[in-house]
Amino acid sequence: MRTKLIPLLLLVPLLSACEQMAELLELPNPQKVAALAEAEGKAVGGACRQGGRSLEDCYALNAGAQKAAVFAGWREMNDYMLQNNMEVVPSQLPRPGEVAPQSLAPVAAADAAKAPDAPAAEDARPSRRSRATPSPTTH
Repeated sequence: MRTKLIPLLLLVPLLSACEQMAELLELPNPQKVAALAEAEGKAVGGACRQGGRSLEDCYALNAGAQKAAVFAGWREMNDYMLQNNMEVVPSQLPRPGEVAPQSLAPVAAADAAKAPDAPAAEDARPSRRSRATPSPTTH
């Protein structure tokens, strides 16, 4: 009878470390995946609120995020901003396809003036029209 208990006693430490073995083998853990998705949704919602985006825009821009978590993060950041009299921090970067705001133009001009060896911004851009195409004013 004692010989049957020895293998069982040897297996007890191995069975108690199942969670560590799962981490070493990188097995998926649904609870951790759900917690990460919720945390990411809250972070996205908070960032949207601080950036001044509406909740609907936040949902549209982050379709893969959980809506409940996005809303919870947005609401938490809204409460925090109201309590601390914080203002919205608008984005300074242009969206893809938009022209850079005029406030950034003097910075670009100053950078070009500092580097005299660099070509001018107009010279660096390729022309949109082909040179073989005559201009509309020339007949």
